[in-house]
Amino acid sequence: MSANETLRAVCDAGLFDLDGVLTPTATVHMLAWSRMFNAYLADRAARTGADASTRPYTDEDYFAHVDGKPRYDGVRDFLASRGIAIPDGDPADPPEADTVCGLGNRKNTFFARVLTEDGVAPYPGSVLLLDHLATLGVPLAVVSSSQNAEAVLAAAGLRERFALVVDGRVAHARGLAGKPSPATYAWAAETLGVPPERAVVFEDAVSGVAAGRAGGFGLVVGVDRGVGAEELRAHGADLVVSDLSELLP
Repeated sequence: MSANETLRAVCDAGLFDLDGVLTPTATVHMLAWSRMFNAYLADRAARTGADASTRPYTDEDYFAHVDGKPRYDGVRDFLASRGIAIPDGDPADPPEADTVCGLGNRKNTFFARVLTEDGVAPYPGSVLLLDHLATLGVPLAVVSSSQNAEAVLAAAGLRERFALVVDGRVAHARGLAGKPSPATYAWAAETLGVPPERAVVFEDAVSGVAAGRAGGFGLVVGVDRGVGAEELRAHGADLVVSDLSELLP
């Protein structure tokens, strides 16, 4: 069975991660995380003395600790990997606060600035698949940990294609656990009126494909934008492509 036939066999709804699946905003996020964490680590080293916990943040740290997770969870997990413990604080903390929430909000200021200045264009292959699914009448949702999903979709000219957007703000308001929990994907499928086994998850992050597998979805498509096909399969992807256009008939 071809990749497209496999997709058609179970696709009564398409549930798409945003960053790295529909838009290349992962690179913007990576830059924002890098600038924020490295500035924080440098300041910490100046205040407390350099040690192993203040070695520079790298792209490997992004993929291991941050990618696909809710923002504050990413901050907390990265700091834990360096043996750094700071107060959680509150989501209302200002970006200057040295708390988990403050650092998360600090990162978001970098991201918003780059998005405003440079904009973002969707992956052409992803747009082609969205076009194809639209001709089939398949309802579509975006399921993203980002709190910037609405702004990114609008900047990319994609918002009107989706019946539903489940982002970090919606998850917080409804008390839905973030990926790798399947809660946000499950709520999206339920809201679209489609059982999980008849919905397809499209993800580029390890935590996202793990969420798809844990939720019992009909098909979990891993999009390899750098994590690696074997890693995506190991965490739950049924099928791995390098571009969503590979799923077209």
